[in-house]
Amino acid sequence: MVFKKITLIGTSTESFDAAADDAIDRAEDTLNNVYWVEVDELGVEIASVEDRVYQAEVTVAFKLED
Repeated sequence: MVFKKITLIGTSTESFDAAADDAIDRAEDTLNNVYWVEVDELGVEIASVEDRVYQAEVTVAFKLED
């Protein structure tokens, strides 16, 4: 098996968990064969936004088709 990894950044005004879920949901909706996700970094945007925006940078691994 061969896997490919990509980085996604999910956002949420609610929480880090919701931001990670945003990225994971998008990966599952647009990629085939998603096997695992690693949460790499967490951050909060505070400049130029009315409320805090939580960010979760995740690495998504999916199996390449034969």
